[in-house]
Amino acid sequence: MQFTCKTVALHGVDARPVEVQCQVARGLHQLNIVGLPDKAVRESKERISAAFYANSIALPPMKILFNLSPADIPKFGNHYDLPMAIALLVNLELLPSDEISRFFAMGALALDGKIEPVNGVLATAIEAKAQESGLICPIDNASEAELVGEIALLAPPTLLSLIKHFKGKPITMQSNRHKAIAAPIFRTDMSLIKGLEMPRRALEIAAAGRHHLFMVGPPGAGKSLLSSAIPSIMPPMNAAEILETTLVHSAAGLVKQDGPVLNRPYYDPHHTASAAAIVGGGQGAGPGEISLAHHGVLFLDELPEFKRDVLESLRQPLETGEILIARANAHLSYPAKFLLVAAANPCNCGMMFEPSTACNRAPLCGEKYMERLSGPLLDRFSLRIMVPATDAISLGKLQEGESSEKVRNRVMSARKMQYARNGNSICNEDLDSGALDAQMRQSGSGAQAVLEKASQRFSLSPRGYYRMIKTARTIADLSGAEVITAEHIAETALYRMMEGSRLNYDVNKRLASV
Repeated sequence: MQFTCKTVALHGVDARPVEVQCQVARGLHQLNIVGLPDKAVRESKERISAAFYANSIALPPMKILFNLSPADIPKFGNHYDLPMAIALLVNLELLPSDEISRFFAMGALALDGKIEPVNGVLATAIEAKAQESGLICPIDNASEAELVGEIALLAPPTLLSLIKHFKGKPITMQSNRHKAIAAPIFRTDMSLIKGLEMPRRALEIAAAGRHHLFMVGPPGAGKSLLSSAIPSIMPPMNAAEILETTLVHSAAGLVKQDGPVLNRPYYDPHHTASAAAIVGGGQGAGPGEISLAHHGVLFLDELPEFKRDVLESLRQPLETGEILIARANAHLSYPAKFLLVAAANPCNCGMMFEPSTACNRAPLCGEKYMERLSGPLLDRFSLRIMVPATDAISLGKLQEGESSEKVRNRVMSARKMQYARNGNSICNEDLDSGALDAQMRQSGSGAQAVLEKASQRFSLSPRGYYRMIKTARTIADLSGAEVITAEHIAETALYRMMEGSRLNYDVNKRLASV
């Protein structure tokens, strides 16, 4: 007798249909798995045998063969346990073949028959819905499967409960589909940031247009504090963004217990992290930090301390919004549309601009330190600002800054203008050169003159030129203006404090030159 249960092979954030074919035939008792299984899949036979024994289900004294078709696709992971067990139970006439055939299945088995959570359930639910099928998955993965909308979903806690379901004792599930979403809790509110008016303004512009931000300042000036406040002023994620972000986290196995990703992610990897950890790869070519930060914030503290290959690998995803991982046994694509916030000291000791504490190698030490960052990488930062040191005594006397809620309201208003003008979920950072040229044609001659002068003053590349227009467009959106004016271009020039490895913090002088 033979029966086929539908499941998937996970390929990054995609799910490829796989048929688990089970044949029970005459011969000496043995249980084999074929179809390019890896070690975890081959070990499934031991888990299936133990789960059957724990639930008093006798294996037939016959030859049992599982074929994972198509046989030329490598099969990885433990999610094949449940579909293989289901296919065998159908052969043993403990499950109805006609009803099971309408479902995809995935899940791991414990030795006592408990169905344990696995990676990639959301991608499988999307594929099952596309094929007008239902899904059988672990109960701990049910909340992410519900994100795809109306789908026939079974989430049994154990193998025995699945059998009882089709014997007349239905599985009762408490749906989270209409459960109220709790208000997000942010680690830092903007009200805690005292003074630092220019950095606060740069954060607001970065959040409104999703512009990448680079901050340079002495140790303890507040760069990390500023970065941690960005999620609190960003707009809430919409349904499509929640689905995309959860899809990546599901592929990485981070949704099993935490549930869907409802708030914008924030990741801050250490500067010793490898290229595989940041951009993805490693065993199984999984997603990296830049993909886990999709639709959220990636903070790289002490940017010059990161390895050169790690920094250069960021250049492509910053432009395209996705990362392509090519390995000998895998060629995968992950989404990576994130807001990059980076911070650095001006030099090794960080005191280059403090005459009383600076080393005797200043300013050469600062130039050498910043030379670790390539020009093409710096060119991708639309906002480059200084975070000045603040006297600790005077800081305690300052009043609290404007709250995140007030700033977020302005950011959301600016986003609404962008979406109405650019299209749904298209920020100013995502605009192409044609759309930006059209924006400048609508502006007055004064704005064009200031932009040309700034381009000459800073020796801007075409990328830098268009990034200035993107930033100016966001500043205009924050002010509610329909067209870009000379004042918007002039303010944009404030946020170009670094060109190449040269540092210049005399903001007033730079603005006057424009």
